[in-house]
Amino acid sequence: MKYALVTGGTRGIGLGIVKMLLNKGYFVTLTYAENEQSVITCHNSLINYEGQFEILKANQGCKLEMQQLVFHLRNKGRIDCIVCNAGKTIRKSLREIQDREWEDIMNINLNSNVFLIRDLYDIISANSRIVFIGSLMGIYPHGTSMAYGISKASVHALALNLVKCFEETGTTVNAIAPGFVETEWQKSKPIEIRQNIYNKTAIKRFASVEEIAKAVEFCIDNAFVNGSIIEVSGGYCYK
Repeated sequence: MKYALVTGGTRGIGLGIVKMLLNKGYFVTLTYAENEQSVITCHNSLINYEGQFEILKANQGCKLEMQQLVFHLRNKGRIDCIVCNAGKTIRKSLREIQDREWEDIMNINLNSNVFLIRDLYDIISANSRIVFIGSLMGIYPHGTSMAYGISKASVHALALNLVKCFEETGTTVNAIAPGFVETEWQKSKPIEIRQNIYNKTAIKRFASVEEIAKAVEFCIDNAFVNGSIIEVSGGYCYK
């Protein structure tokens, strides 16, 4: 039995990744931050995998909860796959954003992942897989989500730098940079905004959650993919 962690795994992209890992035979620990309803919905959708997963509350903005998560995982003795998916966004420009808002985005999207990998380092098995869910906004500029974009660019840099930390262990570290994905949050966007995004994308649609999960699976299955930032954008051009 191999053990995996998926942060923010109760819905959207995270849940799609959880299902992929369960189908590959992993025991999966998945986390959520605050939405208790998402836990109920998630559990119901995973009913066929009973005994193969656990759901833990671990808000990445709360150091205590993250320390408790690390303690729990260390008691298992090993971990073979980590997918850092949890994140937070805010739609504010440089002149609008407050100090605490900027720090909150950086703590959740970047710092908590650094500390998580650091604190689990010695139980990460040889030949493990670490995958970060970055963002196309970490590659291309976005006028009203500056903090989010910079935090995701930093996540991409984190993946590249961690390659050196795991050199000669067989463990690979990669990041997926999705474009727009058909999650519940995106489905609530007005049709005119969605159409504007379609017009900037060669495929003329959003990605499915399953398509992003397959990109993560590619990183898990191919041991020579290491230190890569993989765009899954449908041919998006921000201009």
